[in-house]
This record gives sequence, C-alpha cells and structure tokens, in this order.
Amino acid sequence: MTITLSKIIVWLVIGAVGGTLAGALVRWQREGFGWWSNLGIGLVGAVVGGIIFSLFNILPGLESISISLRDIVSAFIGSIIFLLALWAWQKQA
Repeated sequence: MTITLSKIIVWLVIGAVGGTLAGALVRWQREGFGWWSNLGIGLVGAVVGGIIFSLFNILPGLESISISLRDIVSAFIGSIIFLLALWAWQKQA
C-alpha cells in the first residue's frame, strides 16, 4: 500500500468527522472532546474501523480514494470502540 498526500488528507478529514461524531455522542455536547482530541480519536477510530470493515468485508465496493459514507461510518464505529476501550482501561487503573 502506497501512502500518498491524497490518502493522508482523506484520513484527516474522515478522522475529524468520525471523531467529532463519536465525541458528540459520548459527551452529549456539540463540540465533543475538542478539535485536537476529536481528530486523534477519529484517526485511531478510522484505523480500527478500517481494519474491522476489511476483516469482515463490510461494504467492499467503496474502497476508493474518496470520502464515502463507508469511511465515515467505519471511523465513527472505530472511534466508539476506541473510546469504550479507553474507558474500560481507565476504570481498571
């Protein structure tokens, strides 16, 4: 897999959208956790969601270099999974 500037831009946009949606859902506030935290959560969520969607072959026809609903949904779901894991880890510590 070749990483290009267009892929990085797509990852940043998808990460920001997915993280903001997840932050708004978890915190019940429009701004979520704040710009940088939302972006970080979204980027981790995009990776987690992308791996899950690839492993289970969910919506395989939408894997182009563009911002699609599949990307946003997978970033959102991955962000929620990441936040749940972070919450569980903090509860245990």
